[in-house]
Amino acid sequence: MDSFYKSFYVILLILFLGLCDESLAETEKEKSTYIVHVSKSEMPESFEHHSAWYESSLKSVSDSAEMLYTYDNAIHGFSTRLTEEEARLLESQTGVLAVLPEMKYELHTTRTPLFLGLDKSADMFPESSSGSEVIVGVLDTGVWPESKSFDDAGLGPIPSSWKGACETGTNFTTSNCNRKLIGARYFAKGYEAMLGPIDVTKESKSPRDDDGHGTHTASTAAGSVVSGASLFGYAAGTARGMATRARVAAYKVCWIGGCFSSDILAAIERAILDNVNVLSLSLGGGMSDYHRDSVAIGTFAAMEKGILVSCSAGNAGPSSYSLSNVAPWITTVGAGTLDRDFPAYVSLGNGLNFSGVSLYRGNALPDSPLPFIYAANATNATNGNLCMMGTLAPEKVAGKIVMCDRGMSARVQKGAVVKSAGGLGMVLSNTAANGEELVADSHLLPATAVGEREGDAIKKYLFSDPKPTVKILFEGTKVGIQPSPVVAAFSSRGPNSITPQILKPDLIAPGVNILAGWSKAVGPTGLSVDGRRVDFNIISGTSMSCPHVSGLAALIKSAHPEWSPAAVRSALMTTAYTAYKNGQKLQDSATEKPSTPFDHGAGHVDPVSALNPGLVYDLTVDDYLGFLCALNYTASQIETLAKRKFQCDASRKYSVNDLNYPSFAVVFQSMGGSNVVKHTRILTNVGPAGTYKASVTSDTPSVKISVEPQVLSFKGNEKKSYTVTFASSGSTTPQSMSGFGRLEWSDGKNVVGTPISISWD
Repeated sequence: MDSFYKSFYVILLILFLGLCDESLAETEKEKSTYIVHVSKSEMPESFEHHSAWYESSLKSVSDSAEMLYTYDNAIHGFSTRLTEEEARLLESQTGVLAVLPEMKYELHTTRTPLFLGLDKSADMFPESSSGSEVIVGVLDTGVWPESKSFDDAGLGPIPSSWKGACETGTNFTTSNCNRKLIGARYFAKGYEAMLGPIDVTKESKSPRDDDGHGTHTASTAAGSVVSGASLFGYAAGTARGMATRARVAAYKVCWIGGCFSSDILAAIERAILDNVNVLSLSLGGGMSDYHRDSVAIGTFAAMEKGILVSCSAGNAGPSSYSLSNVAPWITTVGAGTLDRDFPAYVSLGNGLNFSGVSLYRGNALPDSPLPFIYAANATNATNGNLCMMGTLAPEKVAGKIVMCDRGMSARVQKGAVVKSAGGLGMVLSNTAANGEELVADSHLLPATAVGEREGDAIKKYLFSDPKPTVKILFEGTKVGIQPSPVVAAFSSRGPNSITPQILKPDLIAPGVNILAGWSKAVGPTGLSVDGRRVDFNIISGTSMSCPHVSGLAALIKSAHPEWSPAAVRSALMTTAYTAYKNGQKLQDSATEKPSTPFDHGAGHVDPVSALNPGLVYDLTVDDYLGFLCALNYTASQIETLAKRKFQCDASRKYSVNDLNYPSFAVVFQSMGGSNVVKHTRILTNVGPAGTYKASVTSDTPSVKISVEPQVLSFKGNEKKSYTVTFASSGSTTPQSMSGFGRLEWSDGKNVVGTPISISWD
């Protein structure tokens, strides 16, 4: 009988423990990652160090929670895993400013130096001394250290200011760093807390780049000079980053499952401690107020330390209000085209020819025309025209060229689907969503991409001819394509959805069909079926335009080490151009009409002019704090960003319009607001003494624009202020209308330009 009861109790105990395990597992499932912002000055005297205080606060709400990271530079606080109830309890504690949920960010995914004029002005930029002292930190998918873009030949010792390290991990050792790639780190605790341990059979748990994106952005910003670079012979020539002598520090924060805010903050924390001079982030996703967006919060701290931060605007264009990374202390970069193209023509059986683009290099198609079929006629799937996985019928596709429509899956993936079904080639047609904008791809089979108009014309032929045929003719690389640059249709657009009075993007830079270094862990398409390996790849996105500006900022910083991040950005913005050499305005590929400041910001970057801008609009940390007061941020919201207590002056009238920004976004109130808006600015002379005169152009006659004073005379590093008054006339308010203009200050040599947008809310 005793043995029976013993067995019975053992079974009960096992069941109880099993239920406990299940309960714990369920609790863990309910947990999410949170970033906890604290007011460091409110630490109780009983604690000697803030980390002990953090531990105690955490234990008071959860016995099992552990800290993922502690932060002391990017923010004050820590990240951890909590249930929703635990997070609420923690936020109610004294000294806790905010408990914010983890956010997932996404990557915003040669000819360029020549196109920007850097080849003609090498002597204008410091080559041997300060140019090699500037350090560009890149937050991305890591780095492929063996790329020739990170060759350190000719570089002197690592700058003495550098405090970083070369971390070891899967397939990565300290010997992978050198005098060019001076640092490499990886951050995965936030990722692993959300998605489980990193699968080292699929990606390296180290700074090594298995994706290619990080190597591409880092080499674009500051890659060494590499002769004989190309992708399968396309874009052949010398590849080089914008700042060829700057040093690179890679911070891997993006993995197969995305980029998480706790890891991004940890990387910004380290980059600040490591003493980088420029931070480049080709990622985004935060559309929250600044005090809730980890990128905005972390980069505020970087700005305070004198680090210029360049971020991609996003690839959600051409929709309005599609921007990310719009905080005024971030330089927000949109994308434009180069004057280079990769034509591949579609020649139909009826004799008509249509132009497309392609980076295909492989087995040639027969000289004779091949049978041609529209994907929608080779499938039983309702969306078969999109050539999705498993939708094409091999018996209808085999031996033919297939026409697919763009959308729902990667462009190169569609080619892989056609190939696996036995198709010999592909014509990829844009739909209304992409219009006439063409992006070249290194397809796995002979393929070309055409615009919507061309696609519609080709479909007419397919529907009307009982035995349609086609040939694809690859023409290689063509340069001198005009007009260029053109704003890329995918480039995210303004207005600024968070603060309409701050015009964003700030400017545009090359972001279409950019050649730069690549990872040998993956093929140029990024598809698992792509066994090709390349040293350089051609890809597009604001991810590509952002590091252009990061590298150019490094160049300017090397020439003017005393300039603040705001002064460097101002130089890039006020010298940007908004018209071609023939006087015509920059074009927008989405509308095929002139682009506006909501599309291109201040214009297209012109680094040679930016080196000597004449005047700059400078900003200090106090200016940004005043900006937060103008937004009516609470004391705790300001402290979340500034990491210190700051009291807005109750006797002072703060105005967003007075932030000393190198652009004007004028917003009139539709209902009962004033029809007069004033913006005050301060200009700092960074050139020789001179007298500047103001001139204004505008396309909105119903708004009168006046500048006071109209003439400013400068000596030395003098500062002078002026006010622009915008007066809206007329009894009716334009609904859903925007107007644009430009203010220029000129001394006869330098032109200091600022864009103007006018809107009614």
